[in-house]
Order: sequence, then structure tokens, then C-alpha cells
Amino acid sequence: MRLSFTHYLLLLLAGCSTSQTHAPDRDRRNDAVRSYRCLFISQAPVIDGRLDDPAWQSAPWTEDFVDIEGDRKPRPKYRTRAKMRWDKQALYIAAELEEPHVWATLSRRDEIVFHDNDFEIFVDPDSDGLDYVEIEINALNTIFDLLLKRSYRQGGPALHDYDIPGLRSAVHIDGTLNDPSDIDRGWSVEFAIPWHAFFGLTKSSLPPNEGDIWRINFSRVQWAHEIVDGKYRKAPDRREDNWVWSPQGEIDMHLPERWPSVHFVTVP
Repeated sequence: MRLSFTHYLLLLLAGCSTSQTHAPDRDRRNDAVRSYRCLFISQAPVIDGRLDDPAWQSAPWTEDFVDIEGDRKPRPKYRTRAKMRWDKQALYIAAELEEPHVWATLSRRDEIVFHDNDFEIFVDPDSDGLDYVEIEINALNTIFDLLLKRSYRQGGPALHDYDIPGLRSAVHIDGTLNDPSDIDRGWSVEFAIPWHAFFGLTKSSLPPNEGDIWRINFSRVQWAHEIVDGKYRKAPDRREDNWVWSPQGEIDMHLPERWPSVHFVTVP
């Protein structure tokens, strides 16, 4: 059947309308790059690991975490999500980790915390893939913070002796820590990262200005476990799961160009 020009134009418009309708569905796919509007607050949250402060009640959650490789892998078995706020003193980050067996073993600062189940923060204030910060925390509130001058793929060393001055963190256990006899609900974490932690790492304004954009991503490392003599331990010959806010497409968090953009805003 031959179409009139008007009929053809109507079909094109209908097709465009359909494409726009389905765009949000594409954004919700596991392999979509995320973004977040980080709102300014006038009253900072109390850093106690409990996410009950007014600052957090009005902050949106990120999307639920997905596998680091994206759609090619199953969805994580436990939910993880995060929130962000900021003021003139610090960047505030909170996360909620569903977990029926909360356990941790590492207790000294700057141990390789991802050898336990952990939550990790990656911050690139210049969005240039250089001079970015990684922070790891386990359920014992043990911190491993490090600075990378460039990614490992670019030959960059990881400076393990880098410590963030003034960093504050806290963990709340919704259940019991290191007790296999019961079922827990999970754990939550809070951070206050002072802006002076990024001095010398960025040419951007500190604290950020309205509309500034940084690259930030979050990761959760989860190990399979077994119970031996009433204690948790990692299951032998099992790789860890890597669950992230925004998928990397491969098992490598150190691809800063793939991290989400975080927009600092003062007006909701």
C-alpha cells in the first residue's frame, strides 16, 4: 500500500514518541551509566551508622547495586544502595547493605579490607581519571583508604600510606556481628569526607560550586562463607562477588571514565 506524505509523517512521529517513552526503561537497565543529584544540606548528619537523620530522610537512594559486569551476570542476591549529601565542610555518604550473616575479621587500619565483605567508595574530583581516592570499610568499621595517581591499567601505583585527615565513619549492625547462630538483617555505614582531603588532587573549587560534577562510584565485595566450629570463614576456592552502583562492564573498578556523574546542587 502506498502511503501519503501526511500518513508517513504521522508514522514517523509515532515512532519518535515510542522511542522517547522507552528511554527511561533503557536508563534502568543494568548496563546504563548512572547519575545522581547530590543536594546541599544545612544540618549535617550525625555519623553513627544509623541513617535516621533528617538529612538522609530527604535524600534519594541510588539505584540498587548490580553486578560489576552488568546485564551479562545475575542480579545480586542481597540489596545494596547508597545516598549522598554535602555542605561546606564535607561530602556525606551513607549506604545500606542487606546481609543475613554480618561478619568481619580485619581490624587494623589499611589492611586489605576487601579480603572481608566490604563497602567501597571511589571519588575522582576532576573527572579526569587521575588522582582519585578509594575508601574501603568492613563491618568492624576498619578503614582502608588509598590514593591512585592513575589507574592500574595506566601503570599507576596505589599509595597505601595515604590517609584522609579528618575522615569520619561509622557502622551500625542490624543484627549481631560474627554470630552464626542467628539471621541478621544487614549493616549500614556513614561517612563524612572533608573537602580538604582533595586538596592537591583537583583544580576544581573546594567545596564544590553549584553545578559542579564529580565522578563517583560505589562497590560492595561479598564473599561466600562457611561456618566451622561456630565461626565464619571464607569458603575455599570461591571468587568474590562484586556488586556496584554503576556497572563497569568488566571486573575492574579502576576505570574512572565509566563511573557515574554526581551533580552538586543547592536547590532541590
